[in-house]
Amino acid sequence: MDWSPILPDSLVLEIFLRLPHDAVLSAGLTCHQWLAVSRDEFLWRELFYSYYRIPRAVPRHPAAVSWHREFKRLFDCIPCVEVQSLGQHSDQVLHLAFSHRGHRFSSCSKDCTVKLWDTERPDGNIALVHSSSMRQFNWGYTQFSQFNADDTLLLVSGVYLGPHNSSSGEIAVISLENYTLLSRVRNKPYDVFGCWLNETHLISGNLHWIGNMTSCSVLWLNKAFQDIESENVNVVKRLFKIQNINASTIRTVMVAHCRRHDNPDLLLDYEAQSEARRQKGPQPQHQPLLFDLGTSGSEDEGDVDEEECGGRDAPLQGFSSPRHPLPTYSSLEHVMQSCKHVGQRELQIETHVAQLMGRTHTKAPESSRIDHCDPSDGEDKTYLLFTTGSLTYSPHQIGIKLIKPEQMTTSGPVLGEERSSDEFFDSLDHVIDIHGHIIGMGLSPDHRYLYVNSRAWPAGCVISDPMSPPPIAEEIDLHVIDLKNLREERRSLRAHRAFTPNDECFFIFLDVSRDFVASGAEDKHGYIWDRHYNICLARLAHNDVVNSVAFSPADQELLLSASDDGSIKVWRSPRMVRLAQAPARPPKPRSLLTSWLIRSKNPPATGSVNGKS
Repeated sequence: MDWSPILPDSLVLEIFLRLPHDAVLSAGLTCHQWLAVSRDEFLWRELFYSYYRIPRAVPRHPAAVSWHREFKRLFDCIPCVEVQSLGQHSDQVLHLAFSHRGHRFSSCSKDCTVKLWDTERPDGNIALVHSSSMRQFNWGYTQFSQFNADDTLLLVSGVYLGPHNSSSGEIAVISLENYTLLSRVRNKPYDVFGCWLNETHLISGNLHWIGNMTSCSVLWLNKAFQDIESENVNVVKRLFKIQNINASTIRTVMVAHCRRHDNPDLLLDYEAQSEARRQKGPQPQHQPLLFDLGTSGSEDEGDVDEEECGGRDAPLQGFSSPRHPLPTYSSLEHVMQSCKHVGQRELQIETHVAQLMGRTHTKAPESSRIDHCDPSDGEDKTYLLFTTGSLTYSPHQIGIKLIKPEQMTTSGPVLGEERSSDEFFDSLDHVIDIHGHIIGMGLSPDHRYLYVNSRAWPAGCVISDPMSPPPIAEEIDLHVIDLKNLREERRSLRAHRAFTPNDECFFIFLDVSRDFVASGAEDKHGYIWDRHYNICLARLAHNDVVNSVAFSPADQELLLSASDDGSIKVWRSPRMVRLAQAPARPPKPRSLLTSWLIRSKNPPATGSVNGKS
């Protein structure tokens, strides 16, 4: 009997090109011919570009082996299915951080606790293993945490309530072996947060006012604890002293270990994407792309340097405030009150004098130290990254300082490298202006790319009063900065929104995995984008502002999100959910005949007859 197909393959392909992807997969189960056509690479290339609305000039991911598998990766491997909700915090959850192994994560909250969670339970659920309250140390709340490189210590940053209702920051170091407190370090302003430089040393900040709108930020290297064997070794050393003008301060410090990038975790083809945008011409108002990934529920609604700085100590000004601030004295109010008693002319003179002093008393940058990373250069570089500004109090610039190898420990003079009398401040090695209010930063796993959340200023705006920054957009832009060449590559990741004004806007923590980047937002959702194709893939619903997201470094198909609704939600990919729900396959019983044939074909090696095997 003739079983030749009724329709030629070319006609079946033309029909499949007009069907949605799920219909193509269903049709492929009909017969062998349709199955073969439903796996055609040309078909899945067309379905891929049309479904995800990606410009065709953007190439396929360099690690992808086929268009069908690449479509499936974006459709099936996004952590967008809620599998668990953790409600042990009694107030807003502000930050989440995974250990480097991915076996634990920590959470910080307005309830003033830091909690540790286990992600490796046999039943697949996440469970609380430890909780520490910081109220006994007069903290207002915990706001940030970070594991050191070998996951033995936890840095916890929070707001310390001082006398006269003033507030600054403090950093605590907790041993993860027995959960004991090893040290506490002053940190001012508190949204410096602090970070690890290496396994045993952390970076903190201090702020000294030397005028109404002029200050000095000092960044300190601190030893996490002092052993008995190291009584004569410094536990603190000054790294940098940087002048701030126009009421700006240094905040949000982080360390990037910028290696030679021989094997980056992902190479982004920005040139192809830029060319695709040029070919398409002017674009209409951006509409975020959100794809149905089978998640119907998620689619709904210490002053060692005080005398040297020569200034008075004052509370923090212009910080990124929490949504429901504690009854503390806001230093932004302090600056505004100071400016009320000083005329505009005097403030302009102060700014001019500060700029003049900065030019004449700042150590010149060593430009050769921070030239663009050369892959042929065998030297690894360590950058200190932070937000700063020069025009107004809202953070609008990324400052970069290269940390030299001899600065990695607290050995040597407490005040670090001595300067001449004419070199009072350290200069920034590199500055990237974002032209907007920066509200979040995160590094890619290989530390090559820095992702920055910002709310843009109007195009062409001019700032005449440092205390009156321009209005900021509700849309949040996610910038991408390549630390290999120290330039911004693109600013087109957008879908999330925020609504607070300049003086109330707060930090939204983002995170980056090998293939994805995720961020919280004030619109009660978290968002996930693909790093290569530059598209928004999913949004994750909460009942209030989403403050923080975190990918597991061991498995990017596991994501956590933290919200003002007091919950931590656990999200897994549809693929992982199916695998977890699939019943274990029992071993197939062997028939007697099959077992006898296998034994006779492979006789035991230990058996012998008359000395022969």
